[in-house]
Amino acid sequence: MRRNISIILLAVGHACVDIYQGAVAALVPFFVAERGYGYAAVSGVVLAASLLSSVTQPLFGVLTDRRAVPWLLPTSTALGGLGVALCGTAPSYGLTLLFVAVSGIGVAAYHPESARVARLVSRGSHRAMAWFSTGGNVGFALAPFTVAAVVSDGGLRRTPLLVLPALVGGALCLPMLRRRGRGPVTAARGTPPALVDDAASFRRLTVAVMCRSIVFVGLSTFIALYAQQRTGGDTAAGTTALFVLYLGGAVGSVLGGALAERWNRVTVCRWSYAVAAGAVAGVLLAPGPLLYLFVAVTSISLYVPFSLQVTLGQDYLPSRIGTASGITLGLTVSVGGLLSPAIGRLADITSLRTALAPLVLMPVLSWLLFHTLREPAVDRQVSDTAGQLPAGT
Repeated sequence: MRRNISIILLAVGHACVDIYQGAVAALVPFFVAERGYGYAAVSGVVLAASLLSSVTQPLFGVLTDRRAVPWLLPTSTALGGLGVALCGTAPSYGLTLLFVAVSGIGVAAYHPESARVARLVSRGSHRAMAWFSTGGNVGFALAPFTVAAVVSDGGLRRTPLLVLPALVGGALCLPMLRRRGRGPVTAARGTPPALVDDAASFRRLTVAVMCRSIVFVGLSTFIALYAQQRTGGDTAAGTTALFVLYLGGAVGSVLGGALAERWNRVTVCRWSYAVAAGAVAGVLLAPGPLLYLFVAVTSISLYVPFSLQVTLGQDYLPSRIGTASGITLGLTVSVGGLLSPAIGRLADITSLRTALAPLVLMPVLSWLLFHTLREPAVDRQVSDTAGQLPAGT
């Protein structure tokens, strides 16, 4: 029961933090309408948040490998909310970028430590880790609605109200701090067990996760416009497609944890990427409203491996759990973000459908890479202990 409560608190806290990952993109229309930002300017705002967050997460992962830093959870949550809260009131473009970057750093600092803590309190349960990941997916999906509810009527001057999820998330982190010295969250003392890293498998896993990132970020960037074109609808048609894409992520994460309790993670990921390849093709070819069905299947199949890849990375690098978490949760995301402008450029030259067509290959590549991986033979007790052995304690 105590483990379940801890995972629930971490999952809800994860949702509160990941609201800020989606909030910056959700604020873009308001920056355009109120400040007259052009495409280049708003791209800079989004890039300042997503790229900085993704690149710095591995650095925080290295930090959490060296010592347990549970205080990072409430501190990073506060930074994530504060940056977004202030960006709408910034008097200049430069300060807007600075505040958005602060939010990105907060999000980056949160994930490696929270993933380490979730792994420890879950005691190796794939289902529990899936619920932790689902919390973040739900928060990301709620971001557009949260921003709209706050900013639609009063404009950007009301963005300080967006700090409220951070206050909630920070409060939910406090029980983790109170357990310091009593539970598995804190650093264990003594001699660490022998841990063997499988760096080659981790590198192949990283490339597979990057391929997943490219297809998901590419779709999330353009699916709203594509749905409007394919269905002949208005902006509501595009918003619906985006919501289905995000909602499917929450479903897929829970399903992934359940499947991994019955079959091994590598096998589940292989199946999922095979389904994803067909589903992405369906998104491109399906006529009319049938598009939404394939969007849902695509999202679910891309998110079934999400939490499983995080724990696989941790098991391939048992002596560097924080680093593995930072890379699988953060660095790989930047690849999808960096390639999105190239998709847009190709769409300008040809058509959006043609530009999205190469995305079908990405889950195929992930499927092929997972055929080179094997389920790690991990002593769960030893692996869990690895996350408790920071240097200097």
